[in-house]
Amino acid sequence: MKNKISLTLFISMIFFTVTAMAADSKKLTVTSPDGKTQTDVTVGKNISYTVSQDNVQVLAPSQLSMTLSDGIIWGENAKIKDVKTKHVNTIIEAPFYKVKKVADVYNQLLIQFKGNWSLEFRVYNDGVAYRFISTKKGSYNVVNELAEYKFTNNAVATVPYVYSPGDQEHQLSQSFENTYTNLKISELDKDRLMFLPLSVEAPKGKRITITESDLRNYPGMYFKTNEKKNTMTAFFAPLRNQIEEHSGYNNLQVTVKSRHNYIATINNKRSFPWRAAIVTRNDVDLANTTMTFKLAEENAIGNTDWIKPGKVAWDWWNNWNLEGVDFKAGINNETYKYYIDFASNNGIEYVILDEGWSVNKVYDLMQVVPEIDLEELIAYAKERNVGIILWAGYYAFDKDMEKVCKHYSKMGVKGFKVDFMNGDDQELVYFNERVAKMCAKYELIADLHGTYKPAGLQRTYPNILNFEGVHGLEQMKWQPITCDQVTYDVTLPYIRMISGPVDYTQGAMNNAVKALNTITNVVETQYYPNFSKPMSQGTRCHQLAEYVIFLSPLNMLCDTPTNYEKNPVSTAFISSIPTVWDETKTIEGKMGEYIVTARRHGDTWFIGGLNNWDAREITINIKEITGKTGEVTIFKDGINADMNGVDFVKKTENVTGNLTIRMAPGGGFVVRL
Repeated sequence: MKNKISLTLFISMIFFTVTAMAADSKKLTVTSPDGKTQTDVTVGKNISYTVSQDNVQVLAPSQLSMTLSDGIIWGENAKIKDVKTKHVNTIIEAPFYKVKKVADVYNQLLIQFKGNWSLEFRVYNDGVAYRFISTKKGSYNVVNELAEYKFTNNAVATVPYVYSPGDQEHQLSQSFENTYTNLKISELDKDRLMFLPLSVEAPKGKRITITESDLRNYPGMYFKTNEKKNTMTAFFAPLRNQIEEHSGYNNLQVTVKSRHNYIATINNKRSFPWRAAIVTRNDVDLANTTMTFKLAEENAIGNTDWIKPGKVAWDWWNNWNLEGVDFKAGINNETYKYYIDFASNNGIEYVILDEGWSVNKVYDLMQVVPEIDLEELIAYAKERNVGIILWAGYYAFDKDMEKVCKHYSKMGVKGFKVDFMNGDDQELVYFNERVAKMCAKYELIADLHGTYKPAGLQRTYPNILNFEGVHGLEQMKWQPITCDQVTYDVTLPYIRMISGPVDYTQGAMNNAVKALNTITNVVETQYYPNFSKPMSQGTRCHQLAEYVIFLSPLNMLCDTPTNYEKNPVSTAFISSIPTVWDETKTIEGKMGEYIVTARRHGDTWFIGGLNNWDAREITINIKEITGKTGEVTIFKDGINADMNGVDFVKKTENVTGNLTIRMAPGGGFVVRL
């Protein structure tokens, strides 16, 4: 190496060095606040960076660039104009997150280049993120963005493929719902897109998890593999050109007929989304990360006092099935009054009117079916301290967004569940932001269903309480018996949930396990798909624990009110579990096997455990976790839960130290102190 010169800057601590590697290239090194995580950025003919932790490289030199429509490529033969560094140590207020206060501590490197663009790197103790920043004037198109991830070995990757293989358009028109595939990088399907987050094993027991944050008015990032060894490369949906209306499910969607040859149109100076590589020494650290939340843009709506999280009595999963009533159950006022009474009697904050309340197969949310009198329902619910949320198809909502929000807000509706976006090209990403802004204008909360992972929008617009982008319990209405939802349940907290809340919709009272057939001596699954009377996989306590493990500020009760009324002990406990938290910490676990998480709301602690299909015994130290001892309420799998998933035990005991709990196959537990 020629002309090696090293310059060290002191800014509250040593974290930045510049090394002249040759006449035409420089290496800039930034370390984390604890000095253990590091990125080396090399600027020369191309720009690349590496990531290391504890002196172990987890990301080999990986190129990055952005190609513009005028032929300029940010990242090729770049000339450094200025370099700035900064150490940040602050607290973020997070009223609807897994913790109320988030410590945001990182070291920053800002490289300003000739040509009106910059690269910003942030190095946290648990990872590295970078983004492009443009000060370019006028309108231009981004043709493509190169985001390369070259791993250091042919490691096992845990990835979610787009649900259906096929041509490019087929793969881009999907709702980000699939279970995970575990394969070595070299074995991944080169013809199939993967969506984020995804995770890759790294040397020395480490793990590198890739995602993005502050995704606004720009396409989301997919991954694909190529011929480069141990490498994944970003892929972005090109911008839409022509669409066909009145297509797809119930004529509520649009079909993209053609796309432009660029991925985004840019009209103003702006920063682009963060590309985050979270690096952890174990899976517990990964579950505890807050990095993607910290990277998002700060609260853009100001006062959040009007935003009310809570639980929701949900109609669609249970197919409006009621028993013992003297009216025909379905989409009508009598049925919804029953749901409202159930919610009121159990302290449940909301009832949702899912698909069916508005006239079907038209893009007009102002047309209500004759069986529904919305004003009467809203008044009935208000008297009982229950709010009404309305379902809305994406395209119909988009056509009359302000009219719909203004009209129903004035009527007393509390929010919308917006569905069927089914993609993350620039137009759809911008749609989600416009929903957030418009709903905030009329003090409406929102649940973005049929969409991609949160990617930071929940910090910028805190009225967006939930996002789907998860293989949730609704899948159990139609998935074949080969689907392993239980293993997915103990994987998603380590991958999908690091991006933010999940609209998983748990709470099934019909619980199917894998039981031994004593005649054939073969373990058989009790689960089968049933659209009208669905069931969950795993035990009852598996379902109860999901209310503690899964983060959902707007948390559904998916089953029918009459099923909950038959199970008052489970129902009362679900109703008592908060949906937002002051403190959260995952205690132990391993991706794909099990997880134990403790959450505090006020002075009450909930500790939940979820299990895969292997029986497991867990010992937890209550005092060590919560800082106190005393009487605890325990919900755990019953002795026969391996044969009958609904079997559970509720008990109360005084605990001063260790507490040992056995989880059945597909089981779980919850402890309340």
